[in-house]
Amino acid sequence: MSDDQYTSDTLNGFTPESTEPRRVVVLISGNGSNLQALIDAQSYDELGGEIIAVVSNQADAYGLKRARDAGINAVALPHREYESREAFDGALIKVIERHEPDLIVLAGFMRMLTPIFVQRFYGRLLNIHPSLLPAYRGLNTHARVLADGAREHGASVHFVTEELDGGPVVIQAAVDITEDDTEESLKDKVHAREHLIYPIAVRWFLEGRLQLGVNGPTLDGTPLPPQGLRLSHADAAEELDEDDE
Repeated sequence: MSDDQYTSDTLNGFTPESTEPRRVVVLISGNGSNLQALIDAQSYDELGGEIIAVVSNQADAYGLKRARDAGINAVALPHREYESREAFDGALIKVIERHEPDLIVLAGFMRMLTPIFVQRFYGRLLNIHPSLLPAYRGLNTHARVLADGAREHGASVHFVTEELDGGPVVIQAAVDITEDDTEESLKDKVHAREHLIYPIAVRWFLEGRLQLGVNGPTLDGTPLPPQGLRLSHADAAEELDEDDE
């Protein structure tokens, strides 16, 4: 058999897999520090895909500048221009679907999502929340944990469901609260942990390792515990090169 025959027989009917990177749309409302963490991970080829658009409900959101500076399509979709939450979410769905994303990432997107939005992208929506869920859902988490005299705080990445901050948790990172902590110092520590774990969760999803099934989230086919995988304060501090006193 000649080389030509061997090549022809071997390649006959073979369709190579697509090498296109998996696509991400990020939703923001403000500064976009978590967006920047994702952009940085992408720049080091550590995201597992490509951010192809950033959408904000606030036209003056600084995160849009971060996107433009990184060469990413930045879209302003001011929610006040729509007569209802449903109308805005309908327009947002259209903007997102134009970019054909594999994953939608909420990074400081300060809008309550309607059921129709969540159902449209169910299983492809990730959010990050500044607490160790299920504790301290909602706003002002840093002030609330300090007021309660809590000893531990942190951040959680979770799939989005119709329940506010109630979707299945994927990964958490804890921070010990000290007597000297203020709301601002605690906010800084939690932000550092958000920037650590969000790119990890996004990469897991884009690589196909993280999935949300009917029985909850799995990682590499193994069901995750109710509070996801958790980095202790010491583990997170070591990853972030913090002084762990």
